[in-house]
Amino acid sequence: MNQESLFIFASISAIVSFVLCFFLTKWLIGFLIRKNMTVLDYHKVDRPSIPRPGGPAILAGIIIGEAILFAGSGSYAILALIFCTLISGLIGIVDDLKTLGGIAKPALLLVGGVPILAIQYFVPKANVYNSEFYLPLFHSPAHIPLIYPLLVLISIPVVTNTINTIDVLNGVVSGFILIACIPVTFDIFLRVLDHKSDPIVLLAMVPILATTGAFFLFHRYPSKIFPGDSGSIALGAAYGTMAIIGGAELVAVVAILPAILNSFFFLSTMKRLVEHRQIKNQPTALLPDGKVISTDDPKAPVTLMRMLVARSALGEDEIAKDILKLSLYCALLAAITAVLTWTTLAI
Repeated sequence: MNQESLFIFASISAIVSFVLCFFLTKWLIGFLIRKNMTVLDYHKVDRPSIPRPGGPAILAGIIIGEAILFAGSGSYAILALIFCTLISGLIGIVDDLKTLGGIAKPALLLVGGVPILAIQYFVPKANVYNSEFYLPLFHSPAHIPLIYPLLVLISIPVVTNTINTIDVLNGVVSGFILIACIPVTFDIFLRVLDHKSDPIVLLAMVPILATTGAFFLFHRYPSKIFPGDSGSIALGAAYGTMAIIGGAELVAVVAILPAILNSFFFLSTMKRLVEHRQIKNQPTALLPDGKVISTDDPKAPVTLMRMLVARSALGEDEIAKDILKLSLYCALLAAITAVLTWTTLAI
C-alpha cells in the first residue's frame, strides 16, 4: 500500500472511531440510565448515580477503526490487535455484568494474548512481534526467543489489570491512556524511520487515540459515564498489544509507571488478588466539604490516591489532575527512553 492510501485509510479509521465512540457513548448514557445500570460516584458528597459501563462504546470504536485499517492493509499485526482487544473487552463486559473473582479475571485474560502467538506461529512471515529486546545504551539487543512468547501471554492480563487499577476517579483512566500512548507512538515512529517497524503498525495507534479521546469528553470530571471494567480492560489490552507489535515494550512500561506503582502498592498490602469492589477497609474517606482524605485504618490497602492525600485533603478533580501530571512526567521519561534507545542503535 502506498503512502497516500495509508493516509486515506488512517483518516477514515480516525473519523469513524471518534464518531462511533462519541455517539455510541451518548446513546449508552441514556440506555444505561433507563435500564438502571448505574453506580454511585462515591467521591462526591451528593453521590450521584452514574451510568456504567461505557466499555462497549470504547470496544466498538477501537475494533471498527482497526478493521478499516486491516481491510486496507491486510496486516496480521492489526489482526492480532483486533482479536486481543476484542477478546479482552468481552471478558471485561462479562465482569461488568457478573463480577469475576480476583483470580478468575486474570486467568481468563490470558486468552487475550493467544491471537498474537497463534498468528506468529501459523504465519511466521507475518512478524507480528520481534523477540529481540532493545535497551538504552546497549548496542546489541537481548535475544529471548524462548521466553518472549511467555511474556506475551502474561503481558495482556498484567497490563489490563494494571490499567484497571488506575480507574478510580473521573477522567483518569481515559486521560491516562491518552497520555501514555504518546511516547509509545513516538517510539514506534522512530522504529519506522529505522525500518524496524511497519508504518501500518504506527497507524494502528490512530483508532485507539481517536476512540479514547471521544470517550474522554464524557468521562472527564464531572463524569457523565464510567468505562467499567470492559472499558479499562479494552484500553489496557489495546495499549499492551500495541507495545508488543510495535516493539515498544520498555517505553510502554515506563509510560504507565504510576499505574504499575499503584498496582504494586495495592498487591503488597493486600497480599492477594482481590477485586476493588470486595475491599472492606477503605483507604480514603470523603469529607463533608467534598474533599478526599486518607484513612487511618492500618488494614486498608496502600494506593496511589491514598498517598496523594496522605498529607492533606484534596478534591477529586485535584487528585485526578495530580495523577495525570504524574502520567505526563512518566510519558516524558518514556520519550527520553525511546530517544536513548534509538540513538544507541544508530551509533
